[in-house]
Amino acid sequence: MLAPADSTLATVPTFNALSDIYTSDLLKHAARFQLLTEAFIATYGFKPSFIVRAPGRVNIIGEHIDYCGFPVFPMAIVPDSLIAVRATREHRIRLANINPKYPSREFSCESGSSVTINNTTHEWTNYFKCGYKGAIEAIDCTNPQGMECLMDSSVPSSAGLSSSSAIVCCAVLATMKVNGRLLPKGDVVETAVASERYIGTNGGGMDQTTSIMSQSQSAVFIEFDPELKITPVKFPSTDPQITFVIANTLVVSDKAVTAPVCYNLRVVETRIGALILAKHLGIADHRACKDADPLTFKVVMDEYFATQDTAGSDDVQVWIDHLDAMLHASTEAFGAHPDGYTREQMAAVLDMTPDALSAAVHEDRFPVRAQQFKLLQRAQHAFSEALRVVKFRQICESGDTRIDYYTALGDLMNCSQDSCRDLFECSCPEIDELCALARRSGSFGSRLTGAGWGGCTVHLVLKDRVGRFIAALKREFYEKHVPNMNDEALSDAIFVTTPGNGAAFYMFD
Repeated sequence: MLAPADSTLATVPTFNALSDIYTSDLLKHAARFQLLTEAFIATYGFKPSFIVRAPGRVNIIGEHIDYCGFPVFPMAIVPDSLIAVRATREHRIRLANINPKYPSREFSCESGSSVTINNTTHEWTNYFKCGYKGAIEAIDCTNPQGMECLMDSSVPSSAGLSSSSAIVCCAVLATMKVNGRLLPKGDVVETAVASERYIGTNGGGMDQTTSIMSQSQSAVFIEFDPELKITPVKFPSTDPQITFVIANTLVVSDKAVTAPVCYNLRVVETRIGALILAKHLGIADHRACKDADPLTFKVVMDEYFATQDTAGSDDVQVWIDHLDAMLHASTEAFGAHPDGYTREQMAAVLDMTPDALSAAVHEDRFPVRAQQFKLLQRAQHAFSEALRVVKFRQICESGDTRIDYYTALGDLMNCSQDSCRDLFECSCPEIDELCALARRSGSFGSRLTGAGWGGCTVHLVLKDRVGRFIAALKREFYEKHVPNMNDEALSDAIFVTTPGNGAAFYMFD
């Protein structure tokens, strides 16, 4: 159920001026749109009807907790995916890519939602198919239009900036628009989240929500439970200005490929952790816990405190008190197994068979491989990371000029990285090296962003120190690891970003 907020009920906007989409570098963006249009004409012989764009995102703080039901604090970035589209009367979907390394494909759309997705093969068009299939199902379209599509993306792939979700969002929107039923933003988000699961990753919804719902100049505080709620949050006004730099480790980690031992395993660990924590707290038989599918740490926390009277209490303090209590409870619940549980041990705690436990957390759809399940560490990360997100927003909105914003926000980001490395174990040596170097080079806060195990890092840097900071990372990290990178590749690997707009349609005059 979506919150009755204007942002979720509005539809994705349509513009015919790039200045309504981008706030800077308009000539660069205009050249890219022109190149895509000309390439479309060269490929299909006609001009596209429209271009749909969906941005990547950088998560400032709140890693791996969206699927636990907790809020996150990302922002859209300027790099985006574009798909130029023309409707046809044929029952075929034709897909091509500006980048020649991605081969053109086509598939039949006569049967609509029966499109098959082979998620055992790493194929770029699978992400489009996910969005297409989900959109057709969402709008209940029985006689879908054919489409000719040409894609271009400036979001680095497998870098933790949600390049795959940007493609899925574009595909959902293109399919809805071509078939004449564009749903409100909130429904588009739900469709995109469900669609991407066809690829085999059990994501929580942050990436798609950010890509669709973001506003220029604001990060977004996203709450998922009990309903989707989007709150734009501006960063504090400081002098020098707070700036975020994204730096790619260039370690490729495709979460769809590594899901059984990385991403999906962490999801399963938190889901089983929620089941055991609910039993430990004596609320497993409560309707809120029994009916939840999946049961998440957020549902467990809310149900445990459901009878507490918080009227007149400060909302942030309530969050802090509840999360602190859950940190203590998780230590009690899982502390006897500091090195992890076997499947048999977890099943025994829950009075279930191992097969029944696997079914309860949907391993049939999202299989995992592990000998030990580290429930204590995953719970400690989830509750402490949610606490950092709440405090990060509180600091941003405080308006208290006595606060050292750089240090206060940076310390939370650094603690997040420590937790991702030590408790959630989703960092890697290159991320650790880059974050340590960044802090020595002037970053107040440095952490991985995205799923981790490679990909990008994000750094809080003062605006007047950005040039020196980037030069230091280029010299001491990139020249060491990739000594022959050209200037264009370096610019793609490390860059400044500001909060960008969410998804949009560009219509030709």
